[in-house]
Amino acid sequence: MKLLKKYKKTIFVVFLLCAMFFAGRGVGYLVDVFRFQDGDAANSVGSSHISASENWGLGGYGNEMKPIGIASAEELKEYDAYYVGDGEEKVIYLTFDAGYENGNTEPILDALKKHHAPATFFVVGHYLESAPELVKRMVNEGHCVGNHTYHHLDMSQISDMDSFRKEMEDVSKLFAEITGKELSMYYRPPQGKYSVENLRMAKEMGYKTFFWSLAYVDWYQDKQPSKEEAFEKLTGRIHPGAIVLLHSTSQTNGEVLDELLGKWESMGYCFRPLSDLIE
Repeated sequence: MKLLKKYKKTIFVVFLLCAMFFAGRGVGYLVDVFRFQDGDAANSVGSSHISASENWGLGGYGNEMKPIGIASAEELKEYDAYYVGDGEEKVIYLTFDAGYENGNTEPILDALKKHHAPATFFVVGHYLESAPELVKRMVNEGHCVGNHTYHHLDMSQISDMDSFRKEMEDVSKLFAEITGKELSMYYRPPQGKYSVENLRMAKEMGYKTFFWSLAYVDWYQDKQPSKEEAFEKLTGRIHPGAIVLLHSTSQTNGEVLDELLGKWESMGYCFRPLSDLIE
């Protein structure tokens, strides 16, 4: 007991320093999670460089202004990578990440067809395996199908070309078997996790890499956004040249897309394929 009293202050200081350390780690983790999930990277935006390894994020939404990315559009073009279109024409590039099928792709395709809106679906191996007929419908209705890797891995952790190439080629080979056509050479890193080396390898394979300039948290099946939340974020943050990321697994997206496309049209926007952005 005497020993405890003697070192009481020392123990308290050590405890306080440990608490501050773990609290800081926790806050940092939450910032990173929020930054990626809500498309807001205010803490990283403005650094104007491509980090060795990073999660894609954005900041500076509002009043139809283009958001600022972790890396600038000009810097990304060095690697044939894009996150937003040039110019101020009111154009939207629709993209969907398709990890698996749960009944929401058909209403999404119905809405796109009704509005004559081209889209790009970034698919993984599981989607190709489990929903080949929907993949054929995407192609038959004029949409592009891009590469989201076969196993949806954190590609920033893959540093050798052979492993990277296999993840990409397994998707393109299965797509060709299903459709008899070649996969569009468009790539989206899973979860927006990437490295400079990944961008270089994708470019070496002939791929264009596409991030996004507008997204919202729509992928949690047990916590789908309300219609009001979807419209608030997707119309309040829209901007000329927007590359919009939505998930085809989202029930909310399936239910509101028809009305949402009409709302964007009423705001003066039109829809074009990613090929137009590149050209």
